[in-house]
Amino acid sequence: MTPLLTLARLRAVEIAAQAALPPHTLMARAAQAVADAALAFAAPRYAFIAGPGNNGGDAIEAATLLHRAGHAVTVVFLGDAAKLPADAAEALALSHAAGVPMAGLPELPALLADDAASLVDGAPSSDGAAAAVCVIDGLFGIGLQRALGGDFRAAVALMNAHHGPVLAVDLPSGLDCDSGAVVGGADGIAVRATRTVTMIGDKPGLHTGAGLVLAGAVSVAPIGLTAEAAAAADGALNAPDGFAALVAPRAIDSHKGSFGDLRIVGGAAGMAGAAVLAARAGLLAGAGRVFVHALAPQPSYDPLHPEIMWRAADAAAMTGGALVVGPGLGQSDAARELLRALIGSAKKLVLDADALNLVAGDATLAEALTARGGYAAHAAILTPHPLEAARLLGSDAATINANRLASALEIARRYRCVAVLKGAGSVIATPDGRWRINPTGNPGLATGGTGDVLAGLTGALFARGDEAFEVACAAVWLHGRAADDLVAAGIGPIGLAAGELAPAIRAAINRLADPRASSARGRSAPPAPDRA
Repeated sequence: MTPLLTLARLRAVEIAAQAALPPHTLMARAAQAVADAALAFAAPRYAFIAGPGNNGGDAIEAATLLHRAGHAVTVVFLGDAAKLPADAAEALALSHAAGVPMAGLPELPALLADDAASLVDGAPSSDGAAAAVCVIDGLFGIGLQRALGGDFRAAVALMNAHHGPVLAVDLPSGLDCDSGAVVGGADGIAVRATRTVTMIGDKPGLHTGAGLVLAGAVSVAPIGLTAEAAAAADGALNAPDGFAALVAPRAIDSHKGSFGDLRIVGGAAGMAGAAVLAARAGLLAGAGRVFVHALAPQPSYDPLHPEIMWRAADAAAMTGGALVVGPGLGQSDAARELLRALIGSAKKLVLDADALNLVAGDATLAEALTARGGYAAHAAILTPHPLEAARLLGSDAATINANRLASALEIARRYRCVAVLKGAGSVIATPDGRWRINPTGNPGLATGGTGDVLAGLTGALFARGDEAFEVACAAVWLHGRAADDLVAAGIGPIGLAAGELAPAIRAAINRLADPRASSARGRSAPPAPDRA
């Protein structure tokens, strides 16, 4: 897994390294990384937009490196040279000594003016050569505290109107390092980058919320601090090496009891489809046996998957296995009392949809859920989308999305559960502060029923695994990967249906369990999105 570092951890690593290394070492290394990333665009000219801090210093020194190598470079410096930090001041002095062309904000539009002329009908020129100026955003990095204004805001607006590539140094200026939100919210503005080269270690804000849109492709430049960053990381980018045991090959002497029972509790009148989607996902994800305990009169069987067994919603009958409560549950008094009984008796419990809304609206249910914390590894798994998360925290969806990492951690802490905050860059968090951000998935998942599929998948993995955090991480990654595989095969993202996910989940699990077998059958997984 790729380590992720929050601002506080990054600052600690940076300060320790600066104390141990000769002056200007980190800036020189960062500048080389920026120069290399810029050259990868093979642009005819490079415009470096440098701000008033060390992020600007990285950009200025990178410009000097390219200038010395014979490339066409201009630096637009937006700051007060007399107030620069020592390293950035040294970088500026080096650039002046090297004769790097300098400009101010008024010249920036002219620097970018040839972009439109170099494009034909919005496409690059037909000779295949790089046509547009490469812009390097070195305005601000980590630690920005307020919305950008004045010349900085104007510069960001010009960068966002640019037709060619934009390379962000460390973070797109205006993006919060930890939350992935635009600093200043609705009043803020942030650079929309083609690629981000981020220093020391990867950051959570590049992989969730607005960061997913603004950062573009992300690459990490460790600048000699790989071990230090890994040791300091307080989270990670979710990946299969974090849940390998759950997708290991099956033993030759396996039987259905080896993989546990999955029980879906829901399916009230008019909402049976949610329970069916969850059950089918659990079946194809490998649960040994799958039951649906429906609140409405149940059908005799599922015509697509008659392997699924239907039972009445009787709490006394729901013993053993993993329980997924919520898909199509409704919010009736009967649903509330059933949930109350199951919270107190089930060891492996996944709550989704209406179960979450019932907990949010009933203090006694919330207290009962919190009291389950004694199950340790068997802690309940909650899978809210932002609006459900807002109800759980007495907030609103905008506030949840303004800091998705903090919101997921707060749900986990308050309810003593493993929390999965769904959305762009889903966050998985534990009560003791562990967290991961998931890199798989796409807009095809923005359709009804996909959450029910995730709940069923989570329950199937929980039926055969004991560590709730590992189970949740596996489920979220596989759910997103299935959607990515479908889109790569031409199924979606527009029109991707929730019911199409379960077979793709099965294929993804089997590829992880035995990649050699998949290769022998001539099937290979489409590449994952370039996010790390």
